[in-house]
Amino acid sequence: MHIRTSFPHTTTHEDVRIPLSDGTSLYARVWRPVTGEPVPALLEYLPYRLTDWTAPRDAQRHPWYAGHGYASVRVDIRGHGNSEGLPGDEYSEQELADGVEVVEWLAAQPWCTGRVGMFGISWGGFNSLQIAARAPEALKAVVTVCSTDDRYDNDVHYMGGSVLAVDMHAWAATMLAFVSRPPDPAYAGDAWRETWLRRLAAVEPFSHTWLAHQTRDAYWRHGSVCEDYGAIKAAVLAVGGWHDPYRDTVLRLAQHLPADRTRGLIGPWSHQYPDRGLPPGPAIGFLQETLRWWDHWLKDTDTGVMREPLLRAWISDSHPPATVYGTLPGRWTGEPSWPSPHVTTVSYGLQGAPALVRSPQHTGVDAGRFFPFGNDADLPPDQREEDARSASFEFAVGEETWVLGQPRVRLRLTAHAPRGQVVARVCDVAPDGSSTLVTRGVLNLSARHGRDRSVPWTPGAVEDVEFELNGIGHAFPPGHRIRLAVSSAYWPWVWPQPGSEAGFTLDPAGSFLELPVRRREPASAVSFEEPEQAAPLGVNFPATLDEPRPERLVVRDVAAGTWRLEVDPRYGGTRVYPDGLEFTEEALETYTVQEADPLSARTRSDWSIRLHRPELGWDARVRTRSEIGCDGDAFVTSDEVICTEGDEVVFHRTWEKRIPRTAG
Repeated sequence: MHIRTSFPHTTTHEDVRIPLSDGTSLYARVWRPVTGEPVPALLEYLPYRLTDWTAPRDAQRHPWYAGHGYASVRVDIRGHGNSEGLPGDEYSEQELADGVEVVEWLAAQPWCTGRVGMFGISWGGFNSLQIAARAPEALKAVVTVCSTDDRYDNDVHYMGGSVLAVDMHAWAATMLAFVSRPPDPAYAGDAWRETWLRRLAAVEPFSHTWLAHQTRDAYWRHGSVCEDYGAIKAAVLAVGGWHDPYRDTVLRLAQHLPADRTRGLIGPWSHQYPDRGLPPGPAIGFLQETLRWWDHWLKDTDTGVMREPLLRAWISDSHPPATVYGTLPGRWTGEPSWPSPHVTTVSYGLQGAPALVRSPQHTGVDAGRFFPFGNDADLPPDQREEDARSASFEFAVGEETWVLGQPRVRLRLTAHAPRGQVVARVCDVAPDGSSTLVTRGVLNLSARHGRDRSVPWTPGAVEDVEFELNGIGHAFPPGHRIRLAVSSAYWPWVWPQPGSEAGFTLDPAGSFLELPVRRREPASAVSFEEPEQAAPLGVNFPATLDEPRPERLVVRDVAAGTWRLEVDPRYGGTRVYPDGLEFTEEALETYTVQEADPLSARTRSDWSIRLHRPELGWDARVRTRSEIGCDGDAFVTSDEVICTEGDEVVFHRTWEKRIPRTAG
């Protein structure tokens, strides 16, 4: 990593409030080059608190862009951080309408040329696309990283029509804690407490809304730009990583947006900006790459970025299973279009007698983290135990086989209950028997005729189902085996269905694995500069004598047949900011299931957050507890928020709710 301290422009920054038409103001930080000429503006628009939570990351990139001649602006959305207003659901109509106003406000500033770009990762990547679909005149270009075009089937809520227990729960619990944090009096002033109490009175657990919409209805279509790709008029650079759950969006955007204003980039990365150097690498000079994009679309400079292949994609070499990789071996390829003329579908027919697939409910404990962030325990370990809990089919690799894109399975099933799910994993099996997960996919059997409906299976009926697996770039070497493992459970990724313990019978006759095989070629001309960032913020992480708990711990009660997975998401711990803020957060997620009972599944998340300014005598704390259980008819949710200022409890509320299981 090269830390850059000298730039073409000296820079300045200031905190401002952006007025909205309804009288609400949003808190913003603006970095600008010192110049007498107007410059284009870049916007990152998030709920994650620019004065603390994202401040270290913001310092890496916003000053860098300002030093290269852009006004780089970071804005907290309504009801978050030090912005005014009340919080709402993610990607609400209000959030997007506010975002359009912010774009228009930036374009109207005397220091702006009237051209605006928008960028972000995850939430900021989502709303960049969604605001681009509103087509404000000033928004000319977007860089969207680790984001989705489909809020139902490629987000944290559902996968293949099945409820994602692992992140439906975890993210709802995280946002309950996040939205309950107070404004910072150092920036919000004396009104911080009144603002905090108004926000807390408006808080509602996100899980109530998300579980109330178990099929792809109008709620999920809102904000899903796949509903109308043609609405996006801005140029789009779509970026993802093969270890990020949103990477398929890059492929779809490359396919459906106009090639003359779209480029896609997929590396080996996790859910992170590609320049940060977090596992797995290699990292790239991403800021320099985006500067080429901005200069082309916002300054009319020919940087050559539109002469790059439509899609630049990384293909990893085979690697032994591990929960973290510093750098993966592999190579870049350049695809002139997507689907690529270099990729051919190869069908592998399954062989053998019909197999009863009745996986124990803890199948999936070795799935790894849904959102890998570059931590030591994020990625799936050796899959041999998971494979043994599945029906497995193998195919010998005679010559090196490159796979690029989304595999697909076609399976002939006889289901033995009205509801259930099928999970397919593709693994790379080495001669020593070790099994590395390559990719996977899920289908809720009641969603087999479309994600917008729920159609129970007639027990005993035979049907052919098909579904795509997540996209991947991977090279299988000769002498290895391609393993397709099929299971009827995948906890805690997928919430078990009532009656799913009956499983299904898989008939290999008429069942296939289809792989997108990429033509092998000599070394590609695709390359990138080394990572570069602005100087770090200077956050201090105090030493502690406490023994860190494991990131992922699996506990098995052999006699009871119960499995418990404990996850520490490692979001940040304790840190002290240069402005004196002491910020501490701790979280623990727990997932339990009895191996023979799908109705035993339970999730729990506990959060504790402290914000402390000794010089102001300010000490605010937030504690939350979120739980989800189920029976055959409903999900049962329980949430609690306790907020204190000093020794005073200023807010305490609990929610208990039963939500009918209509499809999930």
